[in-house]
Amino acid sequence: MIRTATPADIPAVHTLIRELAAYEKALEEARATEEQLTEALFGERPAAYAHIATDDTTGEVVGYAIWFLNFSTWRGVHGIYLEDLYVRPTARGAGHGKALLTELARICVTRGYQRLEWSVLDWNTPAITFYESLGARPQDEWTVYRLTDEALVKVSRMTTH
Repeated sequence: MIRTATPADIPAVHTLIRELAAYEKALEEARATEEQLTEALFGERPAAYAHIATDDTTGEVVGYAIWFLNFSTWRGVHGIYLEDLYVRPTARGAGHGKALLTELARICVTRGYQRLEWSVLDWNTPAITFYESLGARPQDEWTVYRLTDEALVKVSRMTTH
């Protein structure tokens, strides 16, 4: 079952985020707290949205998708950027990941958004195979850049004149 996350789901989502970070070999980078997630997803001005997948028998949260709106200047409309899609290894193969992506695709179509985008690590062959089976295609001509930590602070302090 797929549903919109509620504040009561935050502990489970936080645990799953840490599981995803460990899977991606970057657990030390997963510093978000439950309080930060609550504010980002349910605060006065939500910056992101979440859907969760639950086990049909137990009701346990077994997966999640966190996403936010982006904007295409070329198309002139919003799209969805999928920040995280994760399903516990013990629950994979039951259709939870596909159901989460299907829900986000429905949101796009219903709201007139024209893109659903995400990034995947180049070594994550199972995820790549899954995404391509749904018709998703890599955007090989684009390279993601990121400023964080000291580099972000350094750039913020640069003068522009």
